[in-house]
Amino acid sequence: MHELAITQSILEIALRHADGAGRITQLNLVIGDLSSIVDDSVQFYWDVVSRGTIAEGSQLHFERIKTRFHCRDCQTDFEPDGRAFECPQCGGSRVSLVAGREFQLESIEVE
Repeated sequence: MHELAITQSILEIALRHADGAGRITQLNLVIGDLSSIVDDSVQFYWDVVSRGTIAEGSQLHFERIKTRFHCRDCQTDFEPDGRAFECPQCGGSRVSLVAGREFQLESIEVE
């Protein structure tokens, strides 16, 4: 259900930045795989909350960012293999999240 609030925020941001535009045609969203945001839910709510605005009928484009970690022992960056968060290079478990939690409105396209 948190997708409704998120989608409303996306609309508010888009409308604020598209001030003076005739119509918003596309929104480009960047979403990390660990963000727990479901594309289909955002799309469903978008169709509802954008009704009656200059964003009605616009397309959402989702770019997914893969999860990446950085090993603090051997300095290797890697994508986890399944549920294992150990470094594939040295087997270390002292890792930091580098990518995968993103969620941002990257750009909007207007007419």
